Amino acid sequence: MAFKPVRFTRSLFILLSFFALSSLADSPAASPVIPPDALCDSTRYPALCKTVLRSQNGTVFDFGRVLLRRSLSQSQIFLNQVDSYLQSSSSLSQPTIGALKDCSFLAGLNIEFLSDALNAVQNLNDFLSSSQAQDLETLFSAVLTNQQTCQDGLQTTASDGRVKDDLSSSLSNDSKLHSVSLALFTKGWVPQKNTTTSWPNNRRLLDFLQSRIFDSTSRSHDRKLLQSVNGSVVVTGSVVVSQDGSGNFTTINDAINAAPNNTASGAGYFLIFITSGVYQEYVSIPKYKQYLMIVGDGINRTIITGDHNVVDGYTTFNSATFAVVAQGFVAVNITFRNTAGAIKHQAVAMRSGADLSVFYLCSFEGYQDTLYTHSMRQFYRECDIYGTVDFIFGNAAVVMQNCNLYPRLPLSGQFNTITAQGRTDPGQNTGTSIQNATIKAADDLAPSVGTVQTYLGRPWKEYSRTVFMESWIDSLINPAGWHDWNGTFALSTLYYAEYNNSGPGSNTSNRVTWPGYHVINATDAVNFTVANFLIGDAWLPPTGVPHYSGFAS
Repeated sequence: MAFKPVRFTRSLFILLSFFALSSLADSPAASPVIPPDALCDSTRYPALCKTVLRSQNGTVFDFGRVLLRRSLSQSQIFLNQVDSYLQSSSSLSQPTIGALKDCSFLAGLNIEFLSDALNAVQNLNDFLSSSQAQDLETLFSAVLTNQQTCQDGLQTTASDGRVKDDLSSSLSNDSKLHSVSLALFTKGWVPQKNTTTSWPNNRRLLDFLQSRIFDSTSRSHDRKLLQSVNGSVVVTGSVVVSQDGSGNFTTINDAINAAPNNTASGAGYFLIFITSGVYQEYVSIPKYKQYLMIVGDGINRTIITGDHNVVDGYTTFNSATFAVVAQGFVAVNITFRNTAGAIKHQAVAMRSGADLSVFYLCSFEGYQDTLYTHSMRQFYRECDIYGTVDFIFGNAAVVMQNCNLYPRLPLSGQFNTITAQGRTDPGQNTGTSIQNATIKAADDLAPSVGTVQTYLGRPWKEYSRTVFMESWIDSLINPAGWHDWNGTFALSTLYYAEYNNSGPGSNTSNRVTWPGYHVINATDAVNFTVANFLIGDAWLPPTGVPHYSGFAS
């Protein structure tokens, strides 16, 4: 998103607090002035909403801005609280320090996201366009996800109960505030969504990216500009990473550090080509390294690997071998791996919180929690994903097309769950849509398919949302299809659906009978396609990565 960030100072927050509590008499005459009670009653937390708005009259836009300013102010207060603990961390355990660092990072992102949203609606008293509305819904959804991730990390800090209790209370209260902000934003600025049911014919497989960037007859480092179908420049600069010293850099991190900062949307990608080799690096791409494209020599040829895990003291969030939060990230032809093994439990190979991110012809290898689709909007095409427990998890708005999902052999006594989606609020525009996939046992699981149970997913959070459609499902999937998380938790609030799947494991006649489970038709399934769920036709074409806008067939 091309919104200009706010620079935060003490005086600005005093001013924000003043605006949040001051009279709403400056409402434009064209907007109906209403009391807040009815509006607040439609949110999840009406009492909190009414307390913030203090029974004043205003428009839905006025109320939305008041809640947004308060959310922004509280996010800064929370960040200050976390940083205060970190500044006196000598008495804290390492797991607590790790969780606090995650919280500080995530709170900083929330301040940026909320300030972007405030800038966008500061003087707007009308509907946004559909694409602008989804941009901001994505930001609000990510704010709630970041809050929950911080909360989850703090739950592992039992030895420092005071820190956990203090911050958990703040997180709970602030999350309720953010939920109300999202609800009022939706009521004020989000137009009624129009479902697309016909799409442009974009299924033609584009030339393989690598051959369009490098000379196909040699390994010289003469770069070519990658161009989109309409001829506009997509790649404006490039470097090569090679362990033998023949490129510009020998490490991936050095190449990322050399990439330009704050590249604007539409200005082109900076390409990092990573030659074959095993790169034992932990990579974290920060928010200001937008529009990076990394291309490898192929799955199992260019491998980025690590072994951080929860058993060894890392948070799940920070166990990732490769992590990215920079908008417009694209990865092609690379294996991302975590080698900690099933015995070390949560161990992430890839974590993405990058908006408009794309993964094409990549492999993600791990056991528990392999692929952390953390937040924002993401697209995966023709990827291989290996794991055991909850191996695709998170709370992004994500579509996966033509991917191979390979459950592996778990620890003795464990069962496999392919997905664990983490939606915490019904207003979030998030969920996991898996389309035209192939689901079959990995080689190590195949001999044990009859004794190890494997499920399509389980509800990690209250409003978990996952759809499998047009996919081939082998017999390893338990006839019930889905597994509970903890008794009846979330069974009536989740949304799990299947549409037009095939294969011996696709029979839905013995599936769970939960209120939130559905066998859906095309009218419902179309909401989870690229065109509707991600508005992907607006941002996927410049990447050169093929996709179905709608159904695969």
